[in-house]
Amino acid sequence: MKAVAPAPTAAPLRPPRAVVGSQVSYEEEMFGAAFDGRVVRRFWAFVSPYRRRVYIGMAAVLVFTLTQVAVPLVLRYAIDDALVAGEAGLAVLRLSVLAFFVVVTLNYASNFVQERVVGRISGSLLFDLRRAMYRHLQHVSLSFMDKTEVGRLMSRLQGDVNALQEFLETSIFAIGDFVLLIGIISVLLALDFELGLFTLSVVPVLLLVRIVWLPHAKRAFLRAREASSVVNGALAESVHGVRTIQEMGRESVNFALFEEKANDNLRAHLRASKFSNVMIPIVDTLTGIAMAVVIVIGGGMVLGQELELGVMVAFIFYVQRFFDPIRSLTIQYSIMQRAMAAGQRIFEVLDVPVEVRDRPDAIALPREARAIELDDVTFGYVPGSPVLRNVSLRVEPGETVALVGPTGSGKTSITALVHRFYDVWSGAVRIGGHDVRDVRQDDLGAHVAMVLQEPFLFTGTVYDNIRYNKADATRARVEAAARAVGAHDFIGRLPEGYDTVLDQRGSNLSLGQRQLLSFARALVADAPILVLDEATANVDSYTERQIQRALARLLEGRTAIVIAHRLATIRGADRILVLRDGELVEQGTHDDLLTLDGLYARLYRLNHASFDDLAAEEGGGAPAS
Repeated sequence: MKAVAPAPTAAPLRPPRAVVGSQVSYEEEMFGAAFDGRVVRRFWAFVSPYRRRVYIGMAAVLVFTLTQVAVPLVLRYAIDDALVAGEAGLAVLRLSVLAFFVVVTLNYASNFVQERVVGRISGSLLFDLRRAMYRHLQHVSLSFMDKTEVGRLMSRLQGDVNALQEFLETSIFAIGDFVLLIGIISVLLALDFELGLFTLSVVPVLLLVRIVWLPHAKRAFLRAREASSVVNGALAESVHGVRTIQEMGRESVNFALFEEKANDNLRAHLRASKFSNVMIPIVDTLTGIAMAVVIVIGGGMVLGQELELGVMVAFIFYVQRFFDPIRSLTIQYSIMQRAMAAGQRIFEVLDVPVEVRDRPDAIALPREARAIELDDVTFGYVPGSPVLRNVSLRVEPGETVALVGPTGSGKTSITALVHRFYDVWSGAVRIGGHDVRDVRQDDLGAHVAMVLQEPFLFTGTVYDNIRYNKADATRARVEAAARAVGAHDFIGRLPEGYDTVLDQRGSNLSLGQRQLLSFARALVADAPILVLDEATANVDSYTERQIQRALARLLEGRTAIVIAHRLATIRGADRILVLRDGELVEQGTHDDLLTLDGLYARLYRLNHASFDDLAAEEGGGAPAS
């Protein structure tokens, strides 16, 4: 397999209005321009590694096309120069049979080569495009992923890439269709110019029909595509929300709504089918008319000895094939329009800038770097709306610091900056005295482990999920980590133990069990800095006690930042930092903050379980973001 051609770093294909921030355009046109040179040039960058195969495929297509043109000529030669010559024509007939055998053999061989070569090229191209998009999406900034619907990206990875693959295949074969059309016209006029003109007189009628038909058909096809999208969206939403639907007794209402969308989809597809099928009888009728012209006029010319019988037979064969390349080239026009629109969407994704990059002189982060420092940091997700405002704090090596505050106060933003998912607007984030912008991202990722509120497990075995960050971790190390966090017992009760295959996102485990596996994964990663973001927010009291014991083991010897709303989770922290509206308003131990008699103390005295239970005037207003 050839290496993937690098995606050229050209300017975005769409004007600025089509992109909001780093979000991909919401425009999902089915048809684009008939030809877009920018898309074709970008597309050729992926095709060029296979250009030798492309040339071979094109040569095979041309040979295949020429053999199709040659077969009626061989038949004409056999009829006029062999059969009418009586016994003297026996040698000519043998030569005609040999020529026919050679032509048919070349036809089969070239057809085999073109199908095989073009199929392999298109398959390789499909792989290369998807790999390039997947590789790019692995590195784009989270600011892009935050704003982009997953479904749209999946559509581009699947449907749009398939559209470009189809375009490559049909483009190569379209060369053959064009040559076949020109070849048939040339041979007809060369065999008999007058009869050729009469036979081709039906072509303007077909072109006129196509001109009238195409705009209506395009609108019908687009309407059918939109109706299908609506139905698929409604179906996916109903499947995902079936529990809520049954809980609220909405089955009949939802069915009625879906039936309305399905009926609209049916009507749209019936209309599209009508336009699609109307051309078949028209082309067949025109073919019959052309055939009738050959038989009536050509037959009269044969009877009048103005035309050889073999020429008339060749005309009949050519007329039967004449409309096939016209039909194929018309379809190719629509395929090209879809490919141009698909190409714009694909390259729009590939042009999304990677905002967080390693500097050319980025350094490795030393293992002993464990202190975390935010120096006058201002940061936000939307320009002009900062989430953090001039925040300065320091977490000492081995210290466990809890971040508390109302929703939107900036707690999660701090942890995201420590991992450098985003870059600060101003100020600096340092680990061990090193600005995270000066550190290689791979080293930073290995240095900071995160356990989130909603643990994400991948389809695969329990064993593979625990060692996800350390693919070389031994079985003994995985089991030791599971024992340390209290997950080994429930894993042992699974059907295949550590080799049990998890369903999508680990849905065959409880939330608490999934969380324990994420703790085991963090322990195997053995990162010196640990970030816990609401790791116990959605579990019951019994599971929380298990997780608290796992946390005690996990935090040993590590610098940790813990985000939590529950006081029970943060009371044992070495230090508690209180945030409000993106600013650090209090810090100290639990006892210190009670003595301070500020926001934290008011929360504690009111005996709330969460900062979000505070009234707006207590918590300091609406959340920042």
